[in-house]
Amino acid sequence: EVQPVESGGGLVQAGGSLRLSCTVPGVTLDDYVIAWFRQAPGKEQEGVSCISSGDGQQYYADSVKGRFTISSDNAKSTVYLQIDSLKPEDTAVYYCAADFLVPAWGCLARVKGKTFGTWGRGTQVTVSS
Repeated sequence: EVQPVESGGGLVQAGGSLRLSCTVPGVTLDDYVIAWFRQAPGKEQEGVSCISSGDGQQYYADSVKGRFTISSDNAKSTVYLQIDSLKPEDTAVYYCAADFLVPAWGCLARVKGKTFGTWGRGTQVTVSS
């Protein structure tokens, strides 16, 4: 069973950076769509970024454009989320989600519908002001 594993969260000061990792052991990333979601206390889950390395798709939520960068390392079956210029409102649990790449279900459709078959357990990001 495909099981994403997140790492890289932590406590940082506002303005700092973090790089989150999502490793999906045993898969070929070109065959998958991988996304990052986040959920802050008392708020709805938000899809922040997505990558589909097999067809070159990427997606960023408006709230993170210009500060978040998603990338993939197929050799390591790992997707990274580089977060720069962190803000206190970025504080949340960040989850990685994965599902097969299907032509009719690209990054945008999957993120908006939250239609991913497997989810990681999350990694906490806390930004102090």
